[in-house]
Amino acid sequence: MARPGRLGVGIIGAGKVGAVLGAALRAAEHAVVGVSAVSEASRERAETLLPGVPVLEIQDIVERAELVVLAVPDDALGELVEGLAKLGAWQPGQLVAHTSGRYGVGILQPVRAAGAIPLALHPAMTFTGMSLDLTRLLDCTFGVTADAAMLPIAQALVVEMGAEPVAIAEADRTIYHAALAHASNHMVTLVAQASQLLREIGVESPESMLGPLLRATLENALASGESALTGPVARGDVGTVSAHAQALREYDAGAGGDVLEAYQAMAMATARRAGNRGLLRQEQLNDINEALESGSQPHNGLSSSEGN
Repeated sequence: MARPGRLGVGIIGAGKVGAVLGAALRAAEHAVVGVSAVSEASRERAETLLPGVPVLEIQDIVERAELVVLAVPDDALGELVEGLAKLGAWQPGQLVAHTSGRYGVGILQPVRAAGAIPLALHPAMTFTGMSLDLTRLLDCTFGVTADAAMLPIAQALVVEMGAEPVAIAEADRTIYHAALAHASNHMVTLVAQASQLLREIGVESPESMLGPLLRATLENALASGESALTGPVARGDVGTVSAHAQALREYDAGAGGDVLEAYQAMAMATARRAGNRGLLRQEQLNDINEALESGSQPHNGLSSSEGN
């Protein structure tokens, strides 16, 4: 016997996100009535995660579905929604949810104008497009935006997928998404740069060296916030920071790299935050910034640790 409130779900975009969310909704006993998949990779993903679900044209999916999930790139979302509105595809009472982090429900105005119900359901997780993502959803939160009366519907859909909904105001969506991108995307860049440096000096398995350090750092940061901060910048070790900057400047000059720029930006931001928390005196903060910009140690030459 089917559970009450089960929906016919259409997935537009069988990318890494769409196919996984479709599988999660299917596991909650909703019926996935169709999926759009253009590339060969998308078709294979749909076949693996949504076996037996027909691959259909987008307009056919919208016509059949009570809940339409728009899992398309941010830049394609507005044009897709407007194009379907011009075709008269949206139906009164239909639920239309997009998975973009950047946008709230404002971009779905053509959906609202047609009498359908706009929802924004963004999973705060990176996806592989494989079945293991379904397990990861259990530890995942979704940034959810909807009209006040419809927010419980959006939250219920997220809970049914095994995740935790967090309400995000329409006006805050860009900051919300920037926070996630800053944390996740830039971490990948930082790990890649650190791995590159270690590999260049002969470390055969940088991931084995970095893995325990990064996992412990992340756990400490999530548990304790900025009080978990350690390292030469937080200690005011100007000589060490200066040596780092000079070594990275020489490395980048030979390799045509981008490591120094990233190190400088993050070290300066770390120094400012340490200064705001009273960990660094203004003189130390000035010396660290000078060392980062010039790669040379200031004239006083003493770091805080050297005086201890």
